[in-house]
Parts: sequence; C-alpha cells; structure tokens
Amino acid sequence: MNKVDSAGLVYYQFAQWPSLKHGVFTRKGGLSSPPWASLNLGGNVGDSPEAVRHNHDRIYQTLQLNADRVCTVWQVHSADVILAIRPALNRRWLGLADGLVTNQLDMPLVMRFADCTPLLFFDPVQGVIGIAHAGWRGTVTGVGANTVRTMVTAYGCLPQNIQAGIGPSIGPQAYQVGEEVVAAVSSYFGTLDGLIIRSSLDGTAYLDLWAANKLDLQRVGVEQIEVASICTAQNTDEFFSHRAEKGRTGRFGAVLSL
Repeated sequence: MNKVDSAGLVYYQFAQWPSLKHGVFTRKGGLSSPPWASLNLGGNVGDSPEAVRHNHDRIYQTLQLNADRVCTVWQVHSADVILAIRPALNRRWLGLADGLVTNQLDMPLVMRFADCTPLLFFDPVQGVIGIAHAGWRGTVTGVGANTVRTMVTAYGCLPQNIQAGIGPSIGPQAYQVGEEVVAAVSSYFGTLDGLIIRSSLDGTAYLDLWAANKLDLQRVGVEQIEVASICTAQNTDEFFSHRAEKGRTGRFGAVLSL
C-alpha cells in the first residue's frame, strides 16, 4: 500500500489501484478527543456526533467524493451482502450486513474497522466495486467469498477480473483466539494449515486473518490480491485497535467510489 498525508489526514491506498478513488484511513487528522482521537468514524462508540460528522466530511472532501450519495451498512459480523442501488432515505445505512457491492458511479461505499479486516474489491472490466468487513465470524462464514459471488451474479463479473485488497487489521502475531474459533476455522476451511499458529510455549492459538481471507478469495477464483500486512494492534499510533485498546477506542474507515 501507498501512504498519503493530506494536510495531516493520513490514509493508505492499494498500489494496484492508482486511478480508483479509495482509501483506508488512519486515526490521524480528525476532530475527536481521546480515547477516540482523532479521525473516528464510528457513531456508536461514545464519541461526539458532531465530531464524527466532521470526520466523515473530511475523508469525503479529501478524496473528492459525493457525501450526499454515501452508502454503508449496519455491521453485524455476518456474511450478508447488499447491493447498493441508491442511498437510503433519511439515514446512511442500507441494512444489516457486512458487504456492499455497486456499479453506480459517484456513490461511495464506506465501512468502519478497529481490528477486523477491510476487504476492498474492484472489477475494472464491468465497472463494479465492493467492500466487506471481515472479523473472525465474517471470515469463517465467507463474507469475502459472498461479496465476490454477489459481484458475479448481480453484475456479470468474472472472478479472474476482480481485484481485491486486504487492508490493515489485527495481525497473526497479536490475534490470540480461543478453541471455539479454531474449530470454526477448521469447519469452514477444512484445514488449519497457515491459518492457525500455535505458540511454542503454551500452545495458545493465533489466527491469521490475512491468510484466511486470501484463501477464501482464492477459492472463489480471485487471482489478483494485494495484502497490506499492517497490524492494527501493533500500530495504535496510526490505527484504532479494539483488542489492544481494550474496547475503548474509535473506528477507522475504508471507502471507495467509481
């Protein structure tokens, strides 16, 4: 990924998309006070609504996006995907889901994160974009694969034409999980190889969300995948981390638009 600093507002862009309007924003450059300092985009974490609105406006202005046509979802750690045909009336979110897909021009898709994995999608052939929120629950129920399938069925995309970006999230060295998560990974993927790392000291399990989501996308035919390999829990100076900050923190945003 390429790092951009725009008047103190810092964000990352995938190197494979130099012409696509998109960004995975850090926590820098906003108006929120601690513990949400400063570019918090989460509206349900205790932050001032005025600060959150200002922060959203800043990211849309920075990327020159149409704030009146922004679409998002109420994220629920599911594998459900919604088609964004038009913005919702009198609210931002279209429904309860963790994936969004559209072929509409000038209609930004945005989601919020604080350790879960941002998955961004672009099919330059059909002119389709998508975004997904993949925590461990979404990962082991295939939210990434479901987003690809939605692009295929709704808009005629071919998986080999779909380009994917796996953004900053909690890394495998920091993401300790319980045995119920290990069982869920095994059930969905049919293997733990390269997905679960065991501590040599006590056998504690760690989940590699980057590898798991990459495998999920590869299994549905996506070949072009860029992985950020940036750990949010180990970089709390730049990113919000629910795990590292013990739940008292904000949400950083990922956004893209045709």
